[in-house]
Amino acid sequence: MVREIKVKSILNKHKKRDSWFLDDYTLNPYAGCSMGCIYCYTRGSKYGVRQTHENVTNMDVALKADAVPILKRQLKNRLRRGERGFIVLGSAAEAYPNVENDLKVTREILGLIKRFKFPVHVCTRSKLVLRDLDLLRAVDETAVLPDDLEYLEHGVFISFSFSTLDEGLARLLEPGAPGPQERLETMKKCSEAGFKVGVINMPVLPFLSDSDESLEAMLKSAKEHGASYVMFAGLTLFGDGPEDCRTLYYKFLEDNYPELIPEYQKLFRNSSYPSSAYQRDLSKRAKKISAKYGIKTGIL
Repeated sequence: MVREIKVKSILNKHKKRDSWFLDDYTLNPYAGCSMGCIYCYTRGSKYGVRQTHENVTNMDVALKADAVPILKRQLKNRLRRGERGFIVLGSAAEAYPNVENDLKVTREILGLIKRFKFPVHVCTRSKLVLRDLDLLRAVDETAVLPDDLEYLEHGVFISFSFSTLDEGLARLLEPGAPGPQERLETMKKCSEAGFKVGVINMPVLPFLSDSDESLEAMLKSAKEHGASYVMFAGLTLFGDGPEDCRTLYYKFLEDNYPELIPEYQKLFRNSSYPSSAYQRDLSKRAKKISAKYGIKTGIL
C-alpha cells in the first residue's frame, strides 16, 4: 500500500521560464523518489523541504492524494486565464517510480495534459516512459505552444538524466535507478518513435565524470542514441543532516575515493557549489565538445 499525502496544489507556476527546462510550470505526482541518488539536490536543499512532506525521504515514495482532480481544476483555471506554457513533469521527483507501474497516476496526468492541450517536458530515468508513448504522441500532435515558442514545432520533449556512463559508479551513486545503458536504450526507442529527446548530464561529478574523455563519451553516446540536446551542470552539495546530499556524498567519497576528499574540500570550500572558475571551465569544455558532435547545449 502506497502512502498518500495531502496537497492543495500540484501544478506550480514559475515566475520566469528556465531556458534549459522550459519550466513555465512544474508538476510532481509523487513525493520522494525510489531512485535513491545520493547526490540529489532535493536532499538538504530548500527544494527538498517542499518535496519531502511528512518526512518522506528520497527512497520513500508517497503519492500526492487526489493529484488528478486537483490538476484538472488547476489546468482549467490556467486555460481560462490564457496562461498556456510547458509543464515539466518530474522536476524534483521521478515521475515514473516503481509504484507507477501499478498506480498509473502519471499516465492519468498525461491524459489531462493532452485534454487541455498543454505541452510537456518529461524528465526521467525510467523505461516505464515507453508505456505512455501513445499519450505522449497525442500531446505532441495537439499541444498549443506558447506564442514565443511556436517555432519549436514540438509539444513534447523527453530528457534522460545521467551523472556517469560507468555502470559500477552509477550503482553506487544511484542504487535504485536503471543503469546508464538501459537509459540510453530507452532514449533511443523514444527517438525512433519520433520524439525530441536529450540528455540531462546533471550533476557532472568533479574528478569522476568531468574529464574531457568522460564528456566526450557522454556526448558520443547521446548522439548515437538519438539525442538532439545535452544539458550540463556541476554537482551541488546541500545540508549537514544524516540524509542530506553533502553528508551522503562525502561518505561515498570516504568509502570509495578517500584521496579525492581534499580536492573536493578545496573545490567547494564552504559553499554548496563548486568554484565559479570550475563551473566556467566545465561549461566551456562541454560546449566545445557538444559543437564537435552537432548537439545543442539546451533545448532552445
